[in-house]
Amino acid sequence: MANKTDLVIVESPSKAKTIGKYLGPGYEVKASMGHVRDLPKSKLGVDLEKGDFEPNYQPIKGKEDVISDLKKAAKKSGRVYLATDPDREGEAISWHLKELLGIPDDKTYRVTFNEITKKVVNDSIAAPRAIDQDLVNAQQARRILDRIVGYQLSPLLWRKIRRGLSAGRVQSVATRLVCEREEEIRSFQPQEY
Repeated sequence: MANKTDLVIVESPSKAKTIGKYLGPGYEVKASMGHVRDLPKSKLGVDLEKGDFEPNYQPIKGKEDVISDLKKAAKKSGRVYLATDPDREGEAISWHLKELLGIPDDKTYRVTFNEITKKVVNDSIAAPRAIDQDLVNAQQARRILDRIVGYQLSPLLWRKIRRGLSAGRVQSVATRLVCEREEEIRSFQPQEY
C-alpha cells in the first residue's frame, strides 16, 4: 500500500502554489480562502439566554465547494497541517477547519510560516504544534463581542441618529469614557482655599 500524501491547508491560493513547490510530491497544498465558517448574517448567533454566550457557527455561504473539496482531501490524507496565518485570526481559522472538516486530533498538526521561503516552510513542517486554544478563545471573544455590541447598539443608533451607522466594541466604550469625563468636567464646582 502506498503512503498517503499529507495535506497542508493555507489561506491563500498564491501561498498554496509556492508552498506546494517547496514541499514536493508527498504533500497536497490547498487554500481555504480565509474563514470557512462564521456567525450567521441574519441573526445574533450567540446564546444570551443561558448566559454562556455559546456561538452558533455556520459554514459561510458561497464556500460550499471549497469546504467539500477540503473535506475530501482531509479524509484521504495522512496528516493534515493547518498552516493558516500566524495570528489570532489564523489560529481561529485553523480551529474552525479542524472542527468543520472533522479532522481527528491525532491527524491535526498546526504550523505557521513567518516567511514563505523553502527553509522556513520545511523547518515549520518538521516542527508542528497543537492549535493554541487561548488564541482561538481570544478571537472568539472578540467576534462575539463585536456581534453583541453591533446587534444591540447599532439599531439604537439607527433609530436615534441615522440609519446605517454601526457601533463597535472599541468606539462604544471610548465614547462612554469621553461622555463620563465630560460630565465630571461640567459638574465640577470650583472652591477657594
